[in-house]
Amino acid sequence: MRLEKVLRNVKHKVVFIFFCYIQISFTHKYVFMLESFADYLEYQKRSSKHTVTAYMTDLAQFEEFYEKLCTEDGQKAEEITLDKVTLQDIRCWVISLVEKKEDGTKLNNKSINRKLSALKSFYNFLEARNVVAKNPVNKMKRLKISKTLPLFVVENGMEKLLEDVPYEDGFEGVRDKLIIELLYGTGIRLSEILGLKIKDIDLYNQAIKVLGKRNKERIIPMHFALLDLIKNYLQVKSLVQGVDAENYLITTMSGEQGYPMMIWRIVRKMLDQVSTIERRSPHVLRHTFATHLLDNGADLNSIKDLLGHSTLASTQMYTHNSVEKLKKVFEKAHPKA
Repeated sequence: MRLEKVLRNVKHKVVFIFFCYIQISFTHKYVFMLESFADYLEYQKRSSKHTVTAYMTDLAQFEEFYEKLCTEDGQKAEEITLDKVTLQDIRCWVISLVEKKEDGTKLNNKSINRKLSALKSFYNFLEARNVVAKNPVNKMKRLKISKTLPLFVVENGMEKLLEDVPYEDGFEGVRDKLIIELLYGTGIRLSEILGLKIKDIDLYNQAIKVLGKRNKERIIPMHFALLDLIKNYLQVKSLVQGVDAENYLITTMSGEQGYPMMIWRIVRKMLDQVSTIERRSPHVLRHTFATHLLDNGADLNSIKDLLGHSTLASTQMYTHNSVEKLKKVFEKAHPKA
């Protein structure tokens, strides 16, 4: 089947992205397996669009590598199929990922493990449907990841950012401050703040409804300062572009839905003024939210629910920051330290 005909049958944009990487056509069976895999991730696993796109891109990168590997080995294009992939082929791919690129950059082990997870999930999907006899990724060990403490902004830094640092006048200034307040005041993810709609804000009960990973909803309370800021923002927003119940909360000046790079730029610009931590991203404010709650006496289960973690293990990483803080207090105050 010609690639052009294949693309006309593809329903999902993420699958289209996958085919953009491919230099040879898959068999008819694999074309629909890839499309079905995208459906499986989105509708059964309830993965986010970002995850689906990332997985399909990872599969594309492996396919490109495998095709080149087979071609160099003298195989013909029609002989190259994914059911012939071996554990040794996957190890060769991982080695190529570990090596530095021409520009001096290299993937970290966490990113490589994510790519292995994508490949393993795809082969599990194929094996369950009897497309392949066995999953060649099962015996591939994940790379070791060094444990690092989550980065966060200290409390007086956040206080300075929210109380003393000036924001621009007008719609964009009010919006930018709201973005910082929302990320720090609720601990929501980047994708979650972009997905917030005006109808998700319950001003009466001082809460917001957030749609998290795997389409799980959770309710997060808001403090009074954030509540007042949202009210002010909605007033300014209505004067600039009008407010509709279906409108996204965070938008551009022209009323378009906010986008990831916009949030990144705003957060980095503001954090640059109060912090020198290596990474100044929206997720750092999520870490800051959780760390400050824990430092001020919140219990771990409550933080887990606020962050939308499925298990307590994901939340426990924040206890390490608190332990480090206790050690410093101990070393400074105890006469025998």
